[in-house]
Amino acid sequence: MNSDSDLQIAGDILAVQHLLQPAREHPSTVAEFIGLAREIATDRPQWEHLVQYDATTRWYHRLRTGPGYEVWLLSWLPGQGSGRHGHGASTGIMTVLEGELAERTDSRRRPLVAGSQQVLAPGHVHHVVNDSIEGAVSLHVYFPGLTEMPMHATTADTAARSDTADAVPA
Repeated sequence: MNSDSDLQIAGDILAVQHLLQPAREHPSTVAEFIGLAREIATDRPQWEHLVQYDATTRWYHRLRTGPGYEVWLLSWLPGQGSGRHGHGASTGIMTVLEGELAERTDSRRRPLVAGSQQVLAPGHVHHVVNDSIEGAVSLHVYFPGLTEMPMHATTADTAARSDTADAVPA
């Protein structure tokens, strides 16, 4: 049997448009939200001109919203942190765009360098801080959109290096 025969029998799938899955207008799975974050991260002209730094608090800007999700852009000067918090019922995708951040939980400290990406499950409690000497920029996707950010008592590990916690995305 000829190797071309299978193609002749099945036809070219790309030529039969009704067999293709339609592209989703908005993401709906964790994998699609990770893809959205990666797509935005690589499209620097979309976000780079928006970044600002604020000496008194972390700067944040809602970059995009869609049905059931929102995307935030944050900047972090050295020493700025989120305080120990959760994200309510929302799942989060955190992507470091520039610089370096550190995530602290009760059990670990994890460095997050540019390009790092992390999925934050509902109920995940952490403290994100810029321990470096350079500014940092991060992208946060929340689904469903962030409706609460409960603050939690600071543990001894995070208390020594924590700044005031404002209830904004992190």
